[in-house]
Amino acid sequence: MSQNDQDPVTTQLTLLSDGPRSTGPRSACVVVIHGEGLGKRADLADETVVVGRSQDSDLHIPHKSVSRHHCEIWRDGDHYRIRDLDATNRTRVNDQPVTESLLADGDHITLGESILKFISHSSVEARYHEEVYQLATHDALTELYNRRHFVELVDKEIARANRHGRPLVMCIIDVDLFKPVNDRFGHIAGDGVLRQLAAIVRGFVRGEDIAARIGGEEFAVMLPETDIEAARAFADRLREAVAADTFVLEGEPHRLTISIGIAGLVPGREERSDLMKAADLALYRAKDEGRNRVCVEA
Repeated sequence: MSQNDQDPVTTQLTLLSDGPRSTGPRSACVVVIHGEGLGKRADLADETVVVGRSQDSDLHIPHKSVSRHHCEIWRDGDHYRIRDLDATNRTRVNDQPVTESLLADGDHITLGESILKFISHSSVEARYHEEVYQLATHDALTELYNRRHFVELVDKEIARANRHGRPLVMCIIDVDLFKPVNDRFGHIAGDGVLRQLAAIVRGFVRGEDIAARIGGEEFAVMLPETDIEAARAFADRLREAVAADTFVLEGEPHRLTISIGIAGLVPGREERSDLMKAADLALYRAKDEGRNRVCVEA
């Protein structure tokens, strides 16, 4: 064995790194690191963030040891502060009970049996948690929300809509005749179709809308503050855009279509499962009636 094949006698000196390159200003955040809601995160920007058991909380921790509105965190100049909201199990920072307190990078916040960690915007660790959060909440193929995170967001939107009496519509989208695409061109080509479709969906949703891939070739879009007629118009525009687009498979152009079922939040559908079931029924009807169409569940 030659000297070049062996471990070097001395260790090479390296230059010190400044850490990950900044991609622009980042928000501070709180991340659940123990107990119910493990991995959940809330960014701390200009709006006050309420943490609690209630579904309308900005950071929802559904455990009986957490009060409905347990504490609130807000930005105060270049700093962040936390205030206990008369919780049954008092808010604790680094194991000390607080009424109101300044937060420092790395502080642990105990809410009942859950522990959160405060990470300042200047912390190198913030970038790590951004990446972990992205992986935990987004579908790797399409970069839309994944089903699990979609469910969490929809539950919050339903609670908000029910509380304020505002309209809300669920859209379930399915690619027509997708199995023959996979069978003929292979799964890699099928994945390309799903990525292209996701890009079309992203081009149509508003900032407040929630779009996700919830199954193999099935997508969903939640439309807050939207009535049925506006949702139908949205769905028709999306359907027409997909039908007009060109999908290149093995170098040849192809046309694909989607079917969409929509349902609104009405009495008897106050729960997510009921709302999604109604939208699914509308989707099945769209398939049965010939595909490439939008159907509404009354």
